[in-house]
Amino acid sequence: MKKKMNYILLLGIILVATNLRAPITSVGPLIGIIAEDLQLSGAQSGLITTIPLLSFAIISPLAPKLAKKFGIERTILMSLLVLIAGFGVRLIPNIWMLFLGTMILGCAIAICNVLIPGLVKKEFSNRSGLVTGFYSVSMNLTGAIASGISIPLIQKFGLNWNIALSIWGLLALIALIGWLPQLKEKHILTPSNSAQKETSLWQSPLAWSVTFFMGIQSFIFYVLVAWLPEMLMSQGVANSKAGGMLSLLQLTLLPITFIIPIVAEKTKNQKSLVFLSFLLFSLGISGLMTSHMIIITLSIMSIGVAGGIAFSLSMMFFNLRTTTPKEAAELSGMAQSVGYLLAAVGPFLFGLLHDQTNSWNTSLFLLLGITVVLLFVGLKAGSNQKVNQ
Repeated sequence: MKKKMNYILLLGIILVATNLRAPITSVGPLIGIIAEDLQLSGAQSGLITTIPLLSFAIISPLAPKLAKKFGIERTILMSLLVLIAGFGVRLIPNIWMLFLGTMILGCAIAICNVLIPGLVKKEFSNRSGLVTGFYSVSMNLTGAIASGISIPLIQKFGLNWNIALSIWGLLALIALIGWLPQLKEKHILTPSNSAQKETSLWQSPLAWSVTFFMGIQSFIFYVLVAWLPEMLMSQGVANSKAGGMLSLLQLTLLPITFIIPIVAEKTKNQKSLVFLSFLLFSLGISGLMTSHMIIITLSIMSIGVAGGIAFSLSMMFFNLRTTTPKEAAELSGMAQSVGYLLAAVGPFLFGLLHDQTNSWNTSLFLLLGITVVLLFVGLKAGSNQKVNQ
């Protein structure tokens, strides 16, 4: 018998999801302005995007433990309060406050990132693909909007960069209000009788494949979030148009992040989707090495489709490769901890390589090599197995 759809919970999840990328993607188009104002090097500028990823890596394993103690609903509420505090700290136009506020934002986002897949598996087990599609679209839509209007907020409305970054705290406040009805519930992540020991995930080759797939697709995405506008501006593209290109990348992946979870849920395995993602990533990254705007635009769209497939599969693997909500949350915690630690290297390494070579091509060749690894781990992660088998 199908469980009745909880639309109030669905709305709450969608509102929370609107806060999971905008605080980070809003930074990319403004990196040049921030670096000039605060006198930052390329490596220091890369840290603005690296810091939240390090926060993801550190906090993600703790999220299931917090949910076990306080319940999923209250833990997410606490994370939204922390998120609002992070925006408040980042409002102060100082390099250390920028780093501290970004770290706080990363910790809050990490908890929501980990717990939502477990909640979806528990409450929407028959419609996990559809619900995953809804919150993926919400996450990426606001992320795209944040990238696209960061520069106009400064140029057309005269806002300072710190205000342009912190204005997204309004979304967090709306999500907090929208989440309040969930406090009547208290879902605890508990294992079923057949669940394996917690350490079994760390001994599972399949779990490690999911983890590396999550990390590598995040590595590619956050490198481009941090540096795509700067790469384009170095080729003579206007800064407002460069920010628009980052929005285009994210808008391209929007329909994909809705469709792929539904498709993935209905297929026996997801290997063909993994290969398609690899192919489009390779073509798109190669195209960024040219200076022709039409090719660059098509390449960005190709990367957007590839990223949408890879991101959606990462989210779905937490449900498809597990048997219980607790296991889904723990796999999510493991994948996002190790995966984001890997991804955190990306923006910093890109900034450092550019400082050393004064060219983006070395960094882009590195990305091409990374996509090959994505293919191999993705083929394993996309196999029709469970992590506890």
